[in-house]
Amino acid sequence: MSSTSPLKRPPIRVLDVAGDPHSMGVAHGRAFGAEIGVYTEERVHLVCNGSWSGRPLERAEVLDLAAQCLPAHEAHSPAFYAELLGLAEGAGISPAEAVIVGGFTDFVDTVRAVTGGAHPPSVIEDDCTAVIVPDHRADGAGYYAQTWDMHDTATDHVLLLRVRPDDAPAALVFTTTGCLGQLGMNELGVCVGINNLTATDGKIGVTWPSVVREALAAKSAAQARDAILNADLAGGHSFSVFDAEGAGYLIEAMPTARPVSVLDDAVLAHTNHTLTPETSAVQGDRADQLQSSSVLRLATAQELLDREGITTEDLMQLTREEGSICQVPQEPYRIESSGAAVMRPKTREFWACWGQPIHNDYEQIGFPS
Repeated sequence: MSSTSPLKRPPIRVLDVAGDPHSMGVAHGRAFGAEIGVYTEERVHLVCNGSWSGRPLERAEVLDLAAQCLPAHEAHSPAFYAELLGLAEGAGISPAEAVIVGGFTDFVDTVRAVTGGAHPPSVIEDDCTAVIVPDHRADGAGYYAQTWDMHDTATDHVLLLRVRPDDAPAALVFTTTGCLGQLGMNELGVCVGINNLTATDGKIGVTWPSVVREALAAKSAAQARDAILNADLAGGHSFSVFDAEGAGYLIEAMPTARPVSVLDDAVLAHTNHTLTPETSAVQGDRADQLQSSSVLRLATAQELLDREGITTEDLMQLTREEGSICQVPQEPYRIESSGAAVMRPKTREFWACWGQPIHNDYEQIGFPS
């Protein structure tokens, strides 16, 4: 790994926030207000121009749809709704814009379904390779690990939130500026991660970052699973949950279907295509190139981890696998592994990387004191 690579990034940015939900949101918004403003405009523009949402829309129409999702966020979790409002206030954006910049990939599922927009071939939903390694395959202390892949314009906005709420467990949250959370681990050892899915049954509802944070407030993987199953979802994601007791679940969560796979003796892996009949029935069409990528990444992860004695370094090297898993931007989709994380819940160890793992180092991050 060359320190002179143009793709070399500094250690991941860490923002400490603590207190009540609104105060934590305000602190996040104020710390990165200008950056969040730029990122918000990028996301709103993508919805308006129809490249992700199926047809061109006026800005006012887009913001109205996002505003219609706000009551679902408040009903889902008053605490994380307050944090969302605080983030918007601190960054100088509207609450509706906060829904879009944080929950973009769910929100476009909503837009397509509500407006009747076609599913455009330009949609870039081929994001992340995730694995749960059971305890017995890792010398008694298993792992959750994943790449976080997105359009390469998202990489600049990667952030690690270190949160200490007044009334919930402290947590390490991998995210982007303006987003409540994308994956992470709490101080009790509950891990939560995601893969994006393409849903045709999107609706007005709660977007996935609020669901991630609700799951990260759980005391066990089973409780985190139930938080996902009970959410009034706006769009499609696969959620992986794992805890310090070795319990793990994978939920392919669409608004109208949520089959659950239970961790057993084998590694539980997921990429970006559905694996069950229930969710495949509501999966949007996927470009052949993206489907092939997702299938190859899944097979590669399963093959590389089909053994005993898996270590932290093995998981880091998995995220650096250059044949398929560590994604490098290429036309026309420009998908990049914008970062990655490796978590070991039994030992409460957490490592994060900013940028393509093949060009960047992991840093171990501790919980807030």
